[in-house]
Amino acid sequence: MDQFKQLVENRHAYAQSWKARTGGKVLGWYEPYFPEELAYAAGILPVRLLARHEPDDRSEKWMYAACYPARDILNQFLKGRYDYLDGMVTVEGCQWMYHAFESTLRSRPEFWNHYLFLPDYTDAPTSKTVLRSELQVFQEKLEAWTGRTVTDADLDWAIEVYNKNRLLLRQIYELRRAQEPVILGSEMMHLILADQVMDKAEMNEILERFLEELEQRTPHRDCIRLMLIGSETSDAALEEMAESLGANVVVDELDTGSSYFWNNVLPQKDRLMALALRYLGRPHNPIKDNNWRRRPQHIFELYEDFSADGVIIAKQIYCHLHGTDNYAVWKLLRERNIPYLFFERDTTLPEEETRLRLESFLTVVRQGATHVCGWHKTLA
Repeated sequence: MDQFKQLVENRHAYAQSWKARTGGKVLGWYEPYFPEELAYAAGILPVRLLARHEPDDRSEKWMYAACYPARDILNQFLKGRYDYLDGMVTVEGCQWMYHAFESTLRSRPEFWNHYLFLPDYTDAPTSKTVLRSELQVFQEKLEAWTGRTVTDADLDWAIEVYNKNRLLLRQIYELRRAQEPVILGSEMMHLILADQVMDKAEMNEILERFLEELEQRTPHRDCIRLMLIGSETSDAALEEMAESLGANVVVDELDTGSSYFWNNVLPQKDRLMALALRYLGRPHNPIKDNNWRRRPQHIFELYEDFSADGVIIAKQIYCHLHGTDNYAVWKLLRERNIPYLFFERDTTLPEEETRLRLESFLTVVRQGATHVCGWHKTLA
């Protein structure tokens, strides 16, 4: 598992190495609804922009108070960490990430860039045709940028590679359903984060070997089973802390976690429509779930399917979307007598405070006091 952790830590070096080996372009992307298959079909390496936890001494000049991931990504650009990128793309979504995108362009106007609109009302009758037309525009811009025509065969290949990648991730993820899983939550998070910055064809070979290795692993025993939901993350610090206290995060609903790979592209003759339907149909974060409110039910189904004992809700400070959506999630958890712990985090975890609150919460869960809900009110 150290390989995946090292890939996340050394993701800039990996992208630079890939670029030197292949001569291809590297494209950074901000939002979870970015259609990677289109860029990959054009011979481009799509790399998710992740926060890094380093001192931020530059972003304040370019953007006002915002969520930590957005500030940190901008800070990395200003410090030259992403100088190897050839371009970047953002999708209609989080205002803070869009702010980071625009601020980066003002500081680095030479970057090729594209803004891709994706409807907020994903279930509206016209959403699929709107997104398909946006994908067509994006494809044409990619072709003009790379000087390469993206054929149906290219799209078929990219969709096949990405579908295989999601299938392999699901196979590994499903092993966490077992009462004594062979993979810890921190390990799975490192794996998923590494997957988002790697060439998927290369990653698929690694995942196939890893699946074989897992068959020989000794299961982890006697752990409290937790579910993690909330804002996206770029590390596994919270999962590692839970493990040090005798718990294991067996399921999550994060944009940088299970939601990233949960559904596949269903191939059809119109490849762009197939991509549009996939991204409109993925598990939604709060910004794309403001009409039907399907996210709380998805959370409950994951909680039940993976036999969790309690829920941790970790929200990035200034994340207004999760702040608004949390009331619907809390309501569902209370109605079903599911114990949960809520807290906000910024930059890094306040280790001692978080450990104390998590330890107290685990004591309640361990005693089987599932009738205690709204635990964040007691500990806040």
